[in-house]
Amino acid sequence: MTQLGLPETIQVCLFDLDGVVTKTAVVHAAAWKETFDAFLRERDGAGFRPFDAHADYGEYVDGRPRADGVRTFLASRGIELPEGDPGDPPDAQTVNGVGNRKNELVLEKIRTGGIEPYDGTLRYIEAARAQGLRTAIVSSSANARDVLRAIGAEALFDVRIDGVVAAERGLPGKPRPDTFLAAAADLGAEPKQAAVFEDALAGMDAGRSGHFGYVVGLDRVGQGEALYAHGADIVVEDLADLGGAAQDRTAPGSAAQDEDEDEAEDEGDHT
Repeated sequence: MTQLGLPETIQVCLFDLDGVVTKTAVVHAAAWKETFDAFLRERDGAGFRPFDAHADYGEYVDGRPRADGVRTFLASRGIELPEGDPGDPPDAQTVNGVGNRKNELVLEKIRTGGIEPYDGTLRYIEAARAQGLRTAIVSSSANARDVLRAIGAEALFDVRIDGVVAAERGLPGKPRPDTFLAAAADLGAEPKQAAVFEDALAGMDAGRSGHFGYVVGLDRVGQGEALYAHGADIVVEDLADLGGAAQDRTAPGSAAQDEDEDEAEDEGDHT
């Protein structure tokens, strides 16, 4: 392991935005709750079951492209809406309309300066770049550039794969690994040379299925065991803890375990 707490083979670092670089996961969860609660209240009346900003957000929405989040959560309630168009007004009863309603709430937060970075993450990224590692931001958000500019961190990333770029390239979002794979390729690295930094369960799934060299889970909401179960090689509460102070844990199905098993197969059974 290097001083950064990464395997020596890692050459590039791929960072999610919300909940990893910025404290926007809470903003997004609140915006989704306001959006879905208004939709469900209008549909079901006073007896509606509210959106849970922790459980529902983590299971159905967090880390996914906006429209996918709408579809996935509404499907969990047995609701299906027409897709509509990306330019649908926020009051349209379509997948895109509901998503755009939520996006308006998030944009208002950005405009009013309600975005803060995780200082430990920014210091970690600066340290990684100082040691020659290349970096990318990988986010399902179409507002990633605006958020990075708002916190003065745009220059910390060599590559940006966000919701806008993913749509232009036709890349499916998390839990598929395609956006992370594209970022690694743009940085000139193979997946096994890349470390993924994520806080969402969908992001862990993407890291595992993409066979990346190392998957770091950021536990901001007390879901460490779930992050391990979905593929994290290590889980920390803050990237300031990664390195000498953090203990590695090879979890079932994780990239590190897969690598250990491959090495064992190559070396043969010595028991």
